[in-house]
Amino acid sequence: QVQLVESGGGLVQPGGSLRLSCAASGIIVSINTMGWYRQAPGKQRELVAAFTSGGRTNYADSVKGRFTISRDNAKNTVYLQMNSLKPEDTAVYYCNADIATMRGLYDYWGQGTQVTVSS
Repeated sequence: QVQLVESGGGLVQPGGSLRLSCAASGIIVSINTMGWYRQAPGKQRELVAAFTSGGRTNYADSVKGRFTISRDNAKNTVYLQMNSLKPEDTAVYYCNADIATMRGLYDYWGQGTQVTVSS
């Protein structure tokens, strides 16, 4: 079994910064993709940033230049550095990973962490 554990959410003022972390634990053969989604009230869940299987990064247009995704392969951990935060960034942020285990390839989701940007 594999679990994704998120941390780092909270309340921040507009223009502030937060860093989210997501650590994968369990018996992992390899991590194919890993990234972040978010869902605001009344809106669909959307991709924020992710690593592809080839190690490339993919960002939503709304966060380009403000958010940076990074990873620590030795720790099976991905981070999302969020700068210049806007009220529109308020959402529940979910870590997502496509992970190969001894039993096959599966999509996993973190529990979600609330990010609120407000003055």
